[in-house]
Amino acid sequence: MDTAISKNKVPIRMTPERWMHITTGHPEVADYYYEILETLENPDVIYEGINDAQIAIRRIKEGLDKFVIVIYKETSSEDGFIITAYISKKEQEFIKKKILWKQQN
Repeated sequence: MDTAISKNKVPIRMTPERWMHITTGHPEVADYYYEILETLENPDVIYEGINDAQIAIRRIKEGLDKFVIVIYKETSSEDGFIITAYISKKEQEFIKKKILWKQQN
């Protein structure tokens, strides 16, 4: 099991069971394991999700319209977990959501 530290300084778990679930539902992310963890630690933006979830987004490479999307939940100040992750070309699908944190340029 690996963990990444969120912007709120909460360890977010990536369990083997969760990774299997993610790659079964979204096989396109199989090569992006470390990018998913990096997205949690260094997102471009974090949006408010449903049921207290958070949505971290990070552009894969400058100039490309491809984003790593990680949906996760912080259950306490000391624990959290990844719900799902996927690759998208549509960052705008989240634009109407509340921004919780944004990278300063």
